[in-house]
Amino acid sequence: MIDGPTIVSALQTCGITHVVWVPDSHLGRWEADLSSSPSLRLIRATREGEAIAIGGGLILGGARPLVMIQCTGLFEAGDALRNIVYDLKLPLLLLVGVRSYRAFQSGQSTDNCPAFTEPILKAWQVPYAWIDPEKHSGADFIAALRKAQVSGNAAALLWVE
Repeated sequence: MIDGPTIVSALQTCGITHVVWVPDSHLGRWEADLSSSPSLRLIRATREGEAIAIGGGLILGGARPLVMIQCTGLFEAGDALRNIVYDLKLPLLLLVGVRSYRAFQSGQSTDNCPAFTEPILKAWQVPYAWIDPEKHSGADFIAALRKAQVSGNAAALLWVE
């Protein structure tokens, strides 16, 4: 299982300098680990569109940020994402928590967030990979993050919740 210390280690290994986030759901559990890391700067945004804009600004300033948001926030932030990805052509990296994914897949939830996350990313033509913290290791997370980084384009890692 991938926990907070594993996330911090993976981000450090991949040269991430900043984590910009709206800490809700599963991702919020990592706050203590992220904020105590001397090599990562944690920036809390008020809305997901703001998080994406901050991430874009950090890239322009030479930083290597990762924006962490939940799937519903991804939906809200579409225009900011469009501007960063298509107008500015910045290689923004996202970690998107897909709320209720397991329950939705097993028919135990009516939360429709999991049903729309992939189609939204496909519509914006943002490549993505799935990370299931119960099935993947820290090494798998590092490999997925590095693959996204070397593409030179925006990409998302979808975090199974």
